[in-house]
Amino acid sequence: MGRKEKENTESTENMDTQNRTETGEETAGVQSELNTENQSEEITEADAEKKYAELNDKYLRLYSDFDNFRKRTIKEKADLISSASADVLKDLLVILDDFERASANNEKIDDPNALREGFKLIQHKLILALTSKGLEAVESKGETFDADKHEAITNIPVTDEKQKGKVVDVVERGYNLRGKTLRFAKVIVGQ
Repeated sequence: MGRKEKENTESTENMDTQNRTETGEETAGVQSELNTENQSEEITEADAEKKYAELNDKYLRLYSDFDNFRKRTIKEKADLISSASADVLKDLLVILDDFERASANNEKIDDPNALREGFKLIQHKLILALTSKGLEAVESKGETFDADKHEAITNIPVTDEKQKGKVVDVVERGYNLRGKTLRFAKVIVGQ
């Protein structure tokens, strides 16, 4: 082998060694990048699971709070209704006491006018108690029949043309409670 051949062989061996070294470094670099990506994927998955757990926890707490709010509101509404009923009943108990006293005194009274006057006073007291709670009587006699305020029981023939389609008689008076119809008036309409 000549000197030139020897130099070419050495040069080729150096290039192979250099290539192997560079390839090894590149491989190590690529593996290092892959390890970094895997770690970032693991971190990302761990972060995603953590974020999911936080959001799920927030959702469960929010749902629980809403459910508690709903139950509390239902209970408060029931308490309000029962206390409103209790207030009305408390006012009616006074009138019930008056009726009991009137019944006890009826046995001793011979004058029917005094008896009638006592019941009128009790009726007046009852009307005042109910109007203070928002009850209003609906006056219907002589008005034009209105299906939104009246319930026609029957029609009767009338001789006066002015009374046709109007309320001739009231069987049961209608009542409103704070502007809303509580009971329709049962009426007889002229035909």
